[in-house]
Amino acid sequence: MTTKPYLEEADIVYLTGLVGTERFSRGESIRSHHSHDESFHRPSLPEAVLWPENTGEVSRIVAYACERGIPVTPWGAGSSLEGNPIPVRGGIVLDLQRMNRLLAVRSEDFQADVEAGVIYKELNRILEKEGLFFPPDPGAAATIGGMIGNNASGIRSVRYGATRDYVMRLTVVLPDGQVIRTGSRSRKSSSGYDLCRLFTGAEGTLGIITEATVKLMGLPAAFMAVRATFPSVGDATRTVFEIMRSGLAPGAMEFLDADIVRVLNRDRGLQLEECPTLLMEFSGYSERGLEDEMHFVTEICQANACLLLDRGIGPEERKRLWEIRHLTHESIRRAHPGLLSLSMDVAVPLSRYSGLVAFIKKTVVDLTAYVFGHAGDGNIHVVVMDNPDDETRWAHVEEAHRRIVRQALALEGTCTGEHGVGLGKRGFMAMEHGESLETMKKIKALLDPRGIMNPGKMFP
Repeated sequence: MTTKPYLEEADIVYLTGLVGTERFSRGESIRSHHSHDESFHRPSLPEAVLWPENTGEVSRIVAYACERGIPVTPWGAGSSLEGNPIPVRGGIVLDLQRMNRLLAVRSEDFQADVEAGVIYKELNRILEKEGLFFPPDPGAAATIGGMIGNNASGIRSVRYGATRDYVMRLTVVLPDGQVIRTGSRSRKSSSGYDLCRLFTGAEGTLGIITEATVKLMGLPAAFMAVRATFPSVGDATRTVFEIMRSGLAPGAMEFLDADIVRVLNRDRGLQLEECPTLLMEFSGYSERGLEDEMHFVTEICQANACLLLDRGIGPEERKRLWEIRHLTHESIRRAHPGLLSLSMDVAVPLSRYSGLVAFIKKTVVDLTAYVFGHAGDGNIHVVVMDNPDDETRWAHVEEAHRRIVRQALALEGTCTGEHGVGLGKRGFMAMEHGESLETMKKIKALLDPRGIMNPGKMFP
């Protein structure tokens, strides 16, 4: 993609003066690293990359960019799957990974103050010593700022919800460089508009999040991990609905089709039964309480023709089980060297989940596709491996994508459950949001009249 050059020599001199030569780069390899994420979307080079170290530096950089009309794209870890951080208009990328300080752990309030560049897995390693954790778990080594910008969720969303449920306060640099602070440390408030929720999920199009106060949860005392296999996809997905309807509260509930299990076996040296599979986790105060829950889970699974129920997995095996699930995308890609992935991410009401999975399986039958997802909250991922340079093949992939998203919307779902809009879902925004999309555009125009913040995203 060809972009208009925005940086002149005077801009380079000024910006270098703000952060120093060690934190300003126009090097080819650095720019290339910040030109793409984990998606198939074509790379787009920024003109420069800067590494600010505090909110004041971010503010000064953005204020200057606004004055000069220079596009600004915030960067967390680059692990997104919809082209969210690709600098499609060039300009500058602000890499926030040096803003990675844990500012405070307030154990008595179940809160932590963090900078945007803190990686959530590292945060949880520290919090574990306090018997606490930050529940959203997207799997990749994502930063807190990136998770807030994308409203990430992951395998534990069925019980704990998404990132927006844990955002209490934010420090945000607006597109003109102004710094605002939203929210409070109180666990509830009826005061004014909820600006924390406005910026959460905005993908950096309304401002740059530099600090956050996030809510924490106590680590459960006991866990029970369960792996259940079924003769058909319908048996597995029907079980999901019935477990949720029963009043049980799984901490995680993942669906894997047989093709996914086959890839994991080959890539990870496993010997799992290659059938439609549910991975579930339950947690509580005692092992005895979990045993009581397992009686109900066993009855529901057996009533749906369950072939195997592997339960009572110990802590190490439980950790390995979820690690394997987190590496699903990597295993799929390694099974198809030379191909790129289009990752579809839709969500529907739980009662429609089984029907949509059946529709998806029929839609992708002629493609190299893998179906899995966070079944407990109606989220489905479809990863298709193919060659975007083969126009005929890729047109078939994109048509399958359109059909699946349209079906999810027809079932009163959403075009993206957790990966965000980015570049890949812009074309579905009007279909999903109707007239309310115009209100979103007005908010964008009000806060970012020059259109410099992560341009080219969110809106068709």
